[in-house]
Amino acid sequence: MTTVEKDFGPREHAKLAEMKEKLKKVIRRSVYVYRVDCGGCNGCEIEIFASISPVYDPERLGIKVVASPRHADVLLFTGPMTRPMRLPALRAYRAAPDPKIVVAYGTCGCSGGIFHDCYSVWGGADKIFPVDVYIPGCPPTPAATLYGMGVALDILQQKIKGAHHVEDEVVRVQPAHPNVHPDLRKGIEREARRLCGYLQGKQIADKYLQFLEEGDLQAVDRKVKELLKDEKDPRLVEVYLKLHQIFTDSMERATGNGG
Repeated sequence: MTTVEKDFGPREHAKLAEMKEKLKKVIRRSVYVYRVDCGGCNGCEIEIFASISPVYDPERLGIKVVASPRHADVLLFTGPMTRPMRLPALRAYRAAPDPKIVVAYGTCGCSGGIFHDCYSVWGGADKIFPVDVYIPGCPPTPAATLYGMGVALDILQQKIKGAHHVEDEVVRVQPAHPNVHPDLRKGIEREARRLCGYLQGKQIADKYLQFLEEGDLQAVDRKVKELLKDEKDPRLVEVYLKLHQIFTDSMERATGNGG
């Protein structure tokens, strides 16, 4: 068990065990990854090197980094596709044996990022290559990196076996908190993220939005008061009050009492 796995809860351990079993069936040998920096800031490279450290230990899954594209099964493109690196990137792509997997890594690798409209930038890796896996983030976390590698290995196995999958019917994904108006939900989520950051802000917003499922102002008021009564952190109390103010303002506007 790695240092990171010790902090996992039961749900994360179950997902990790499921992924390990899947990778055992997919991987019959080590899978070699070659990294191509197309002109980034090296933020993605720092996370890649963190991902291959003993803390995350990707070699236990058979994932290894190589120094030549001729040995690679997976090509990992980081940074925006700049003009000086276009031809070297193409040479690396052509040197890698088929079947191969192309991974666009990081926001810049996926779309060009903040440099997408610069005169010397072509865009993301998909402007030049057929990308199989996108790993977004600025930069992506090591956990996201390993998850993306797992997806890439699954696609590589499909390419080796010549498997092709087509969905029989359209799968509709229900939005989170479907009984809450989308504009109200977005307003609460944005304010929570602004006050507490992306991770904790989302957790706080989800907890508050559960109160709004009924849509009754009095019921929501009662639940919020019960929550604030038990809450020991005055900072969280202030955050919940601000989120509740957004809800009450929207209810007043909806009933025409907002002035």
